[in-house]
Amino acid sequence: MVALIIGLIVVVLGVIGIVTWFPDFVLVLKGSVPAMLICGGLLAIIAGITSIKDSIEAKKLEEEHKKEEQSKQEEPKQETK
Repeated sequence: MVALIIGLIVVVLGVIGIVTWFPDFVLVLKGSVPAMLICGGLLAIIAGITSIKDSIEAKKLEEEHKKEEQSKQEEPKQETK
């Protein structure tokens, strides 16, 4: 119950603050949006690079696995000769 009352008080104070300092709020918003876009773009670039590295690593492991299977299949053939 106390958390609900405190939450309501904080929301009311937040609305009063935005209404009172609206020009300052807009200024902070204008300054923070480009920074958020830069951070989001960097995060997307990092995720893309990681994805590419993972796919390359998966291809290498798949090729090694195929080579191992081929060598296992060739060993019994060599023994029968």
